[in-house]
This record gives sequence, structure tokens and C-alpha cells, in this order.
Amino acid sequence: WYEGWEGHNELVKLNLDNPDVRQHQFDAIKQWTDLYGIDGLRLDVAYCLSDFYLKELRRFTSTLKEDFVLMGETLHGDYNMYMNDEKCHSVTNYECYKGLYSSFNCANMHEISYSLNRQFGYENWCIYRGKHLMTFADNHDVTRLASILTNPAHIPLAYGLLLGMPGIPCLYYGSEWGEKGEKAPDNDYALRPCFDAPKPNELTKFIKKLIQIRQNSDALCNGSYRNVVIQNHQLIFERCSEKERILVTVNASDSPYTAWHQELNGTVHDLISDTEIQMDGKLEIPPYSTMYLKF
Repeated sequence: WYEGWEGHNELVKLNLDNPDVRQHQFDAIKQWTDLYGIDGLRLDVAYCLSDFYLKELRRFTSTLKEDFVLMGETLHGDYNMYMNDEKCHSVTNYECYKGLYSSFNCANMHEISYSLNRQFGYENWCIYRGKHLMTFADNHDVTRLASILTNPAHIPLAYGLLLGMPGIPCLYYGSEWGEKGEKAPDNDYALRPCFDAPKPNELTKFIKKLIQIRQNSDALCNGSYRNVVIQNHQLIFERCSEKERILVTVNASDSPYTAWHQELNGTVHDLISDTEIQMDGKLEIPPYSTMYLKF
């Protein structure tokens, strides 16, 4: 007989302390790499794996390819327990996943800004500065963004925030056109349906543009994080690298907002609308909008 993981007997719980079991897994990984050229692994429930196993796995996969990536699924707690130079390269950022949708639903941008500052800000206690957590608005285990947000106008804003904040942004198939899906007991199809064909729309075009901007921005990919303006419905934060400085703005209100701050000075280029904006201590932010302002 055998144990199942958390009562799921279709998921056999293996004795990873047994060197033969580990070697069997490593042989399989090598075969996948040799046959299919895989570049990494996504480790389900990585928080259940021991330090010893993660270190052994990291050492082994590094011999296959120097840049072989280990992406671990984690929920809450200190992600450094599973992500460092000896274990996973990155892990899932569920803290900011929750803050992302909750900040819009509760009209509380303080929530996501607090999490991002705690993780990546300038203070000495910020714990993931310089690291790249996997960020997402939804995935195969949680209700889709279009279903969990109470205001559909916030959907593109959430992606504007996702592609502007630190991390490795990840999109769940179908959500790029706003597909709905609610997590339900014993109904995986609700979140994991089969689509006959893609359904691209204006949201898809907007996300594609955000991706292109991020791919060409050193600040958005690698820059530091710093809060500039925080209100219930509005957020402005800075992403800054040695090569580039960008302000990411979000206005989740149905009314325009005037942000006042001493740093809102000079001419900036909004990478999303491709327009020049002159700031003189204040910035006019349209309703339901996001901007990437490059200095």
C-alpha cells in the first residue's frame, strides 16, 4: 500500500529520502532534457519538499544546463525558505496575487503597495529585493480574474499593475481575453476548459502592448520598487534601474484624479499611450487608467 498526497491517492507520496527514488526522478528529468530540450521544471507544492531534496535537485539540474530553471509553487510565509542560490530560482508570489485583486475590490491600494514595498522596497527589512518572484492574476487553482473582480473596468488595470510591478509576470490561458471561471469543488473544467480557438479582443491587444513595453524596459524587468503616491483608488510607484526610470500609475476610480507630489515634475513619455506629458508638481490621471511614465 502507499500514501496519497493530502488524501489524493492518485498522487502517490514518494519517499524522497531514498536515494534510489531520487535517482529514478533525476534519470527521468535527464531523459526529458535529452529528448525534448526542456529548460526547467515547475515544482508542484514545493513547500512540501525538504531542504535536502531541493538542494540535491538544484545540484543535479545545474549539470544538465547552466540556466536550467526550477520554479516552485509556494503559498505564504518566507519565500526565501524555498528560493535561494541552492534551491529554487523563483517561486509563486501568492501574497501579491491576493493583494492584486483585493486592492481593486476593496478600494484599498494600500494593500498591494504594502506587499510590494515589504518585498522589494528600500527599507532594510525588505526581504526579496533583487529577486524575481513569479507573479500572476490567476491560474489553474484559483478563480479567474474576470470572475473575481467585482468591476469589469478593473480587469485591464490589474494587468497594467501586474506587468508594471516586480517579478516574472505569468498569464493563464484564456484570461488574456477575459474568460470567466470560478473555482468549484470537484469541477476542474470550470477553471481548465478546452477552447476550440482563441478569442482575442481589445483586452488581448492591451496585454500584448504591456508585454512588449516590459520586454524592452530594463526598469520594469530589473528595477527597484518605491511607493510615490498611495490613495484608496490610486497608486503611483517608481521602477528604477541604472538605465531607466519609470513611474507606474493606476487610477481605479470612475473619476479623474489629480496627484500632487514633488517628484511629479518634468516631461515624461507615457509608453502605453505613446504621448508626452508635462508635469509641474502634479499629474492628471484619467478614470480607469494606467500609465507607464518614462523620464
